[in-house]
Amino acid sequence: MAFAFPKLPRLPRLPALPQLPPLPEPWRARLTPLAILALTLGALAFALLAEGYAPFVLALVALTVVVCVGLNILLGLTGQVSLGHVGFYAIGAYAVAILTLAGVNFWIALPLAGIIAAVVGFLLSLPALRVAGPTLAMLTIAFAFIVQHGTIEWRALTGGANGLMGLMPPAIGNLVFTEREMAALAVLLAGASLYLFHRIARSAWGKGMVAVRDAEIAARSVGLDPVIVKAAAFMLSAGFAGLAGGIFAPLMMFVAPDSFPFSQSILFLLAVIVGGAGFVFGPVIGATVSVVLPELLSGLAEYRLLFFGALLLGVLWLAPSGVIGTVERFWRRTDPRTADGEGFDLAALLTPAEPRTLRVEGLTLAFGGIRAATGVAVTAEPGRVTSIIGPNGAGKTTVLNMIGGFYRPDSGSIRLGERELAGVASHKLARAGIARTYQTTRLFGSLLVVDNLLVALRRGQLGGLLGRFASDEDARAAEALLAFVGYRGALATPAADLPHVDRRLVEIARALAMRPRVLLLDEPAAGLMRADKDALSGLLRRIADLGIAVILVEHDMQLVMGISDSIVVLDAGVPIATGKPSDIRRDPKVIKAYLGGEARVARGRAVPWDGPADAVLTVIRLTAGYGAAPVLDNVDLDVRPGETVALIGANGAGKSTTMRALAGLLRPVDGEVVFDDARIEHLDAHSIAAAGLVLVPEGRQVFPDLSVRDNVMLGAYTRRDGDLEAEAERLLDRFPRLRERIDGPAGLLSGGEQQMLAIVRGLMARPRTLLLDEPSLGLAPAVIDGLFDVLAGLRDDGVTILLVDQMAQLALDVADRAYVLESGRVVRADTAAALRGDPAIEAAYLGRAAE
Repeated sequence: MAFAFPKLPRLPRLPALPQLPPLPEPWRARLTPLAILALTLGALAFALLAEGYAPFVLALVALTVVVCVGLNILLGLTGQVSLGHVGFYAIGAYAVAILTLAGVNFWIALPLAGIIAAVVGFLLSLPALRVAGPTLAMLTIAFAFIVQHGTIEWRALTGGANGLMGLMPPAIGNLVFTEREMAALAVLLAGASLYLFHRIARSAWGKGMVAVRDAEIAARSVGLDPVIVKAAAFMLSAGFAGLAGGIFAPLMMFVAPDSFPFSQSILFLLAVIVGGAGFVFGPVIGATVSVVLPELLSGLAEYRLLFFGALLLGVLWLAPSGVIGTVERFWRRTDPRTADGEGFDLAALLTPAEPRTLRVEGLTLAFGGIRAATGVAVTAEPGRVTSIIGPNGAGKTTVLNMIGGFYRPDSGSIRLGERELAGVASHKLARAGIARTYQTTRLFGSLLVVDNLLVALRRGQLGGLLGRFASDEDARAAEALLAFVGYRGALATPAADLPHVDRRLVEIARALAMRPRVLLLDEPAAGLMRADKDALSGLLRRIADLGIAVILVEHDMQLVMGISDSIVVLDAGVPIATGKPSDIRRDPKVIKAYLGGEARVARGRAVPWDGPADAVLTVIRLTAGYGAAPVLDNVDLDVRPGETVALIGANGAGKSTTMRALAGLLRPVDGEVVFDDARIEHLDAHSIAAAGLVLVPEGRQVFPDLSVRDNVMLGAYTRRDGDLEAEAERLLDRFPRLRERIDGPAGLLSGGEQQMLAIVRGLMARPRTLLLDEPSLGLAPAVIDGLFDVLAGLRDDGVTILLVDQMAQLALDVADRAYVLESGRVVRADTAAALRGDPAIEAAYLGRAAE
């Protein structure tokens, strides 16, 4: 979320060590505290027996461990980067120095120092954690400098640049602490800190922190408030640093601003990274390296910091996940036990005690001047599947986001029973009984599969900081849910390692763990094979039969028509039809929304195309996808010079995936792509574009901060021939609106103007074949008419075009030939005239009749 270090090149992976039998989780949980105890006792013995300078160095190592444990909570668990922790270290040290000089007993001053630092950390976190990117790191840097300069300027309290001297060592009775006892005290605090981290990381709070780090949006949908979770982590982290600083003051017997340079913050952070962020013993390794290593290199005089920096870089290169993370990678073993739902009454867990109907009325939302939804009404009754469908850009996911609390509607009502929920925060809506999944699965990748569900079972209630994460009953419930959705993998598999199908199932199981009254599913069948979609259809029916209201957004019309009790159809954010699947399939307004209707006609060729028979682009048995299941399955097509070919099909059929695979943005799994008599499926995207196969991508994707002129000229980036300025002028003759705005930022153009600019940018590359992906998406009807008139003009000028567009009838009007995609396969190929008005096209878009 905040500052990101540059990635260093990775070395080749070392061969994995032989697999050993997995150590039962209870034993691992017991061994860690024993290892902490053994380490603490060993360090205590060293502190009490060592002579000379060694106890002092050990004390510095132990205090660094304490600070790094706090940073480990912040970085290792929540993923937040602080570059100002030396400020909290200084606050703790000055608090103890000021209080003890004022006569306060050290043993009272020390906890007060930790509390003061924690409170300051909490206050700093409230504004800091609401920002993204490097802003958090910059805020913490500023905080460190404020503390440093504050200690210089506040002379009456801090002693100014000279600091505070004459600090008396702590004492217990007649025992006055020397350097040896101070080292022992620091070691005890370090041991306690390591144990607390172990407990926190295994608690509900620790798992919640990891969930927020891995997928903050998904964390909201399981009832977690990321701001509270991250603020708690920041407060704890600052408290540990304050306690360490409280011991540092009497250890040094004075404090001064120069004792807390900004570079110390960098060393603290490096220590956590080198040791292994998120691991219990990472701070021990990191602190030892960052404190002891410079002392061992002290004989190198002025070169010691150079060697120290080189060694740190080497460690980060060889072990990018830290020393412990790298070692753990070789010894990681997964418990193979799978979910067993036998004997658990899942119906009692999931069946709502008070089933309630979700009523959405008049829901409206605009982004700037663009209306994403207008007057949307949906009624989702318990025990029924209500589907929301529509062409690309219809506003389906926007409606789900408003129902789920991720967008605040401008107007309208969302009522669950009698409770009004419009505008309520997403994590509160999740606790109220509305759970959801996402278009792209958002699991907590670092957590185990079963832990993903256990986090959701708590519904945002994390309990005590050191409390137990999950009861035995919760563990049985999680297993039963996984068995219910059909997950057959290991419970202890990290969620990030799951194949695509299992990720979908686990995400649904996690949503069910919220015990929802309403379940929102956003394209759950995306990327699944037909057999998996059939199993998903049965699962959704079983979920609804439990009395849960299911709201489904899905592009697979066969699944939608087969599972839905009622369907709401959106077009450009406006509801155009509501009814049963049989009625929706025959509704003229729905057919028009998907196919473009017959009222709007694009200009066809005056004379049928009669060009060369040899193709410039040939696709042979192309298979491609984004996960384990391919989206495209043995696709064959060809495009001849000067020809316009349309690729049409329903949402999710694989049209844009085909375009991405041809353009090199997605590496094909199998098959051949031959362009201009050369195979190109192995080439990178920039090489394919330079060869003359140019993509105008979906969503336009102009460079908003550059001028229109610069966007146009960037299209010719790979060219070294001709008068580019003159060619740009000729192309702009087609688009007088662009010429009027030639020196203005492209980001201020309208949607239609941006689409025109994207086409001009593509033509500036002088393509042998132009790939147009959904050029009409999101445009107003009048703009669409003008766009297709431009496409017809390009076709008549001999530009070779492969066109994908949601307006199927318009695409067929301007095309010479067309291919129909359904579920990643070409199901029909013919001339555009033969396909225009064919009932098979309607079936491909709206699902084939169940009969």
